[in-house]
Amino acid sequence: MPQRHEPHSRSTHATPPDPGNSEPITTGGPQFAEPTATPDPTRFTVRHGSDTQAYKILDSEKGLLKPRPFPVIEGAAEPVLTLAQALGAQGPSVVAEIEKAGQIVFHAVGDTGNVRGPHSEALVADKMVADFEERDPRNVPSFFYHLGDVVYSFGEAEYYYDQFYDPFRDYPAPIFAVPGNHDGMVAPNVSTPTLQAFLENFCAGGRSPHRTPESGGLVRTAQIQPGVYFTLEAPFVRILGLYSNCLEDPGVISTEGDAFPYLTDVQLDFLKAALRRVQKDRFTGAVIIAVHHPPYVAETHTAGRHGGSPRMLEDLDAACTDAGFWPHAVLSGHAHNYQRFTRTKDGRQTPFIVAGNGGHAIAHLTRRGTLALRAPAPQPSLSDGKDTVVIENYDDQDYGYLRVLADAEQLRIEYHPAPDGAAAKTPDDFVTVELSSRQLVHFQTR
Repeated sequence: MPQRHEPHSRSTHATPPDPGNSEPITTGGPQFAEPTATPDPTRFTVRHGSDTQAYKILDSEKGLLKPRPFPVIEGAAEPVLTLAQALGAQGPSVVAEIEKAGQIVFHAVGDTGNVRGPHSEALVADKMVADFEERDPRNVPSFFYHLGDVVYSFGEAEYYYDQFYDPFRDYPAPIFAVPGNHDGMVAPNVSTPTLQAFLENFCAGGRSPHRTPESGGLVRTAQIQPGVYFTLEAPFVRILGLYSNCLEDPGVISTEGDAFPYLTDVQLDFLKAALRRVQKDRFTGAVIIAVHHPPYVAETHTAGRHGGSPRMLEDLDAACTDAGFWPHAVLSGHAHNYQRFTRTKDGRQTPFIVAGNGGHAIAHLTRRGTLALRAPAPQPSLSDGKDTVVIENYDDQDYGYLRVLADAEQLRIEYHPAPDGAAAKTPDDFVTVELSSRQLVHFQTR
């Protein structure tokens, strides 16, 4: 079990990060956290310049921007990374311990990056680290699955230290990620390839374990994901990660017929292959789809907030129908708040959860002076005519994250607001899915 982490004090980080080398630093294996907890910074080490002019240009091109081609993973219909592989030499023994314990716990949230300063992201990261202080070793998290938008505003390498490595310097476990739109966006009049820094820091599969220059000397090696879409395989859970591209809205994972002919349908092929393998392997654990853009967001009339991605949902539905298998839950970020929906379709009850309040500016669902959204509430405009969609709960006031637990019978997803503090272990919201029936049930403790 990881060592206890003391609560963080404050620091100015007057000493800038060690830039290390301009080349990667090879290590003997994967590394995940500093050996000793250090104080939180009070300011960034690299001043984040204004993006106002860039957004003026992008806003002037609204409706004309297109999703960008992304790296296709050659040689595998379903790229797979196992938790054991990510853990290195200790992987098989750690996985065996999880299997013996009978459950796995992990974190998930998106939109952690922030351009104004480190405080809000530190609130979330510190509370996540506090979850490693558990009486029962079975409750210690095994990893963090980032739901995208790691670095704002354009995924720049120079901001990875302040927005990713430093906030999670004390997180003693692997961190996986799907890219968000800001990780793939390229600033106007800039020639940097899309996703370049994300690929260097998260998709280092096939290379020797190493720390990137962006880590600034901190003890975390680049993650070894095979690409921007892949299956993460762990005891009791498989997470199928998709890249929903770089538009503000909507998310795009395919050619959408002839809408984007220069893209490919490789992610749909991947999704179908992954779902078919679940059946072939007779895998009875939880199957989760993780994608940055949410299929659903709540019905409100507030301008300027993110919307849903109905055509992307059509792609997901088509792939699941073709494979004959449906996920137990869908996790997303993008909308900068927490929202939980239940979709009921063909007898299945599926949670669709937005967890995009990991540290970036909170987006309120309703304007000040207007009536708040009451939940639970049906969302008829989100229905495809063959399902029902209900918003069950939301939080558009606080930063927070998901704590997810899976065992042989159930998938439980908890929401923990960061302001509750490190000592609070009771979630503010939760949902439990019975894996065999795909029905929402009361959680059964083991």
